[in-house]
This record gives sequence, structure tokens and C-alpha cells, in this order.
Amino acid sequence: MRIEPRLLPDTLPFLGDIPPLLTRLYAARGVQSEAELDKSLARLIPYQQLKGIEAAVDLLVVALEQRQRILIVGDFDADGATASTVGLLGLRLLGAAHVDYLVPNRFEYGYGLTPEIVAVALERQPQLLITVDNGISSVEGVTAAKKAGLKVLVTDHHLPGDELPLADAIVNPNQPGCEFPSKALAGVGVIFYVLMALRARLRSLGWYESKPQPNIGELLDLVALGSVADVVPLDANNRILVHQGLERIRAGRARPGIKAILEVAKRDHSRITSTDLGFILGPRLNAAGRLDDMSLGIECLLTEDVAMAREMAAQLDGMNQDRKSIEQGMQREALAQLKDLPLESMPFGLCLFDPEWHQGVIGILASRMKERYFRPTIAFADAGDGMLKGSGRSVQGFHIRDALSVVAAQHPTLISKYGGHAMAAGLTLPEANFPLFAEAFDAEVRRQLRDEDLTGRLLSDGTLAVEEFHLELARALRHAGPWGQHFPEPLFHGVFQLVEQRVVGERHLKVVLKSECGSVKLDGIAFGIDRDVWPNPTIRWVELAYKLDVNEFRGQETVQLMIAHIEPR
Repeated sequence: MRIEPRLLPDTLPFLGDIPPLLTRLYAARGVQSEAELDKSLARLIPYQQLKGIEAAVDLLVVALEQRQRILIVGDFDADGATASTVGLLGLRLLGAAHVDYLVPNRFEYGYGLTPEIVAVALERQPQLLITVDNGISSVEGVTAAKKAGLKVLVTDHHLPGDELPLADAIVNPNQPGCEFPSKALAGVGVIFYVLMALRARLRSLGWYESKPQPNIGELLDLVALGSVADVVPLDANNRILVHQGLERIRAGRARPGIKAILEVAKRDHSRITSTDLGFILGPRLNAAGRLDDMSLGIECLLTEDVAMAREMAAQLDGMNQDRKSIEQGMQREALAQLKDLPLESMPFGLCLFDPEWHQGVIGILASRMKERYFRPTIAFADAGDGMLKGSGRSVQGFHIRDALSVVAAQHPTLISKYGGHAMAAGLTLPEANFPLFAEAFDAEVRRQLRDEDLTGRLLSDGTLAVEEFHLELARALRHAGPWGQHFPEPLFHGVFQLVEQRVVGERHLKVVLKSECGSVKLDGIAFGIDRDVWPNPTIRWVELAYKLDVNEFRGQETVQLMIAHIEPR
């Protein structure tokens, strides 16, 4: 692992009264003006810039006026669950008389609005179908819905294929011809924008002359959760959405289901950060869709009953524990496949398959293997009927969805279907095609990447002076975000004297450190360490990459280093 300096622009921007360290951190993340740090809702990009938004609102106004039956078809991850919840609650707030949701079971129907899901949807006798966090690639499903006489509104954020579905309206910042400046909206962000546009139209039509205007800002806790859990880039627009949602959660105004999940995870809602959304709330919500049916997660988010929310949160927590156990077993099996393969002989693009692996957990497995070996990885599971389902994760500089496009163009019969983003993608293919696909994927990775791209690197924001290891700075950094994808939490590095070391839990290293000059003592913790290396009483000096954080214990706050990388010096 290499620690490299994060690049700074030639000249630092003027950011008002922001302290010099924070100015440098913001500049390194592309902030160019003080306006980009304004996290008020007034700074959101106007909804009018989304292609298709007026056609979408036209459909929805007619549906509300005619009291049509509306059915939301979601996805089975945290973004899809929050998007389904936001769509349902938001439409009810705005006056929809009949609105329900349907989430495909990933093991029976796969992803998106398929013709099979349309058949299931028709049992509910809807008049308008709305997809959230899916639909842009559902050409056949939309056609089936239209043939059945339904109106279809597609809201999505995934990259489109060569052919768009023939929906009545499409809202997707990544569709051809859309000039919306932020292409990073999550699925939940897209449906929230549709609701903003709908409320504005209803206001202009006089719907609220005799009654209060609904506050769709009540849904921002869900928007924040879905956005961070889906690991979309936190550009200026997404940072506003996430910040506003975090403020609602911290103030105790979150949905009962979000509060309940935080309770079961033993997290104080008043101190929650964007990291908690991604690592505490997101996995517990995702566990339902990975192992069973995301309906449990959606019902937890929908319920107003606190006792019911706590009961469902406990079920989600139990599922997450099961998911962890399954994941650990799969990791052991994946490592066993690679243990006799020297790193220099390892494929640049890793493709892993075991017929016993769980479909719902292969994405996490791919992520873990990518983090361990620093190369694009696709993990496959048996999908039945001679087919495999794959989930891929990529490294910086390699667009995995585009790579699949190249492979599909070179070998037209190899992949049955695929889709995704730069950093994550999914695909299906016949099991008999796996060896040839693995070879073709490796060749495409080798075409784009070099050996030095596969060594792994951490970008550091520099070293901290002795006087900067204090609570005020740690608190300021915690709230200076929200931090996330493409707007990473500040990471520093330095050499420290190792005073104490012990393992807590199964693989976590607690340390006491002294600064290099020996004048300051600091606590630190490194998660998931290599037990073959640590603890080691012979190691006296270490180089660390770390985040400066606040640790609270028995009401006392102290500075703690959250160690991202540790190696002997």
C-alpha cells in the first residue's frame, strides 16, 4: 500500500472565514468557491433542468386528479428501498389516493421492471407504474406494461443502454440530452426531485389555497440514507441533500424506522455522521434484500408505529449478522481459490465463482477481494437454469460497466445482460461461458491498467502538527462534510511511537501512540488487522494513515485516531 499526497490546485480558493486547514482540505476535493459550501436547500440545482420532468409531472397530476391507482416498482437495495419509501410517502403527502409499492424478489425475478414483474404488478390493477432506482434498461418490461394499457413513469439514475424504454416519461440525469449538471443523483434523489416538481405544479394549480402545503423536506432523512448507502459521488448538490437529512436525524426528527435501526446498533442519533449512514444503517437495510425480501426494510421505513419499527429493526439486525457469517465463509473460500497463485501471476481482472455462494452476498465479496488485491473483481453465484449472476467492483481509473460493454461487443454471445456504474456493475451469463468471460475480462483490464495501478494507494492530506491533535479540530472535521464518495473524509499520515498494543474483538488493534517528537499521547484503533502481524511487541515505530476522530466513553470525549493503514517503521 502506497501513501501519496492528495493534489492541491495551484492557488487556493477564497472560502471566507474557513480556517486554513479546512480551506486546503476543501480545495483538494475540488471546492472552488464559498457558494459550494452552502448546504441550504435553496442552493439545490433547480428541478426544471431535469429532462422529462414536466412530462412526469403531467402524468402525476392526472393520476392525482383522477384518483388513479399508482404502483411504485423499486429495487432491492438501500437506494431502492429508500426511493420506494420516499415515492410512496411523498405521493401520499401530495394527495395521492391509491399508492402502493412492489419490490421484485432478487432470487425469483432479478433486477428491474421485467415482463414477469409487470405480470405480478397487474394483479394489483394499477393505472400508473412508477419505477424508482431502475427502469432505464427495462425495455421489454416497459413494453409489456404499455401493452397492458398502463402509463409508465421511469425514474432512475443508472447509465442507459443503446435503447431507451418507450415509457410515457423518463427522469434520469444520465439519459441522453439531459442537461442537469449533477449526474450523481441516487435513485432516491431522482424521485425526491420529481416530488419537488410535482408540489410546485400543484401549488400553481391552487391545490394549497385552502390547506397547508405539504413539507416534503420531512423525507430528507431517507434521501440522505439512500444516497450515502448507494455510494454515489457527494458533489455539491448531493452534499446538500445528505447534510439536510443528517440534520433531521440529529435533531430527532427521523422516521421511526431509522431511529429504531440506530437504537439496535447502539448509535446516538444526535452524533450521527454520513459514515454511519453507509456503515451502520445501510448494511442493516440492505440485509433484507440480500438474504430475503426488501419489503421488510421498506415496511420498517414506512411504519409510524415505534414498537413495530423496533421489532422490524431487530429482524434487520439479525439478518445482517447472518449476512456477515455467510460473507466470512465466502471470503475464506475465495481466498482458498487464490492462495496458491503468486501475486505476479494473478489476473488483472479477478473473476471468482463457487456454485454454493449466495447470490445476495456476491457484491460484498467482490468488494472485499477488490480491497485486498487492488484489482477489479467480479464474484459469481449460481442463478439456476445453467446461468450465473455476477456482481463486480472496480478500482479508481477503471470504468467497469464500460469494460463490460467492450467485452460484450467483442464477444456478442458471451454476456446475457449487464448494467451498472463506473465502480460497480452486475451481469448474467451462461455458466458454460464463465472461463471465456474470465479470460476476456482480464484482457480488457490489462489493456487499460498497468502493474503500478494494482498496488493500492491511499491519498493523504498531509501530516498534522502536534498542536493540531485536539478535540476542536476533530469535532470540526466531523461536521465539515458530509464526507463520502468523491468527497472523502480527511486522511492524514505520520510516524508514531507505539507505546501499547492489544487486540480487541476478533481482529481490531487498540494502540496507544506518542507523536514523533514524543510530546503527545494518543489513542488509536485499527479494524480488521492481520493477526499474523499484530500484536507484535518488537515493533516500536509505525507509519500510519489515519482519520482524526472523537471518541466518547462514559460521557468523556477524547481524540482518537481511526487507523486506515499501519505498517512497521
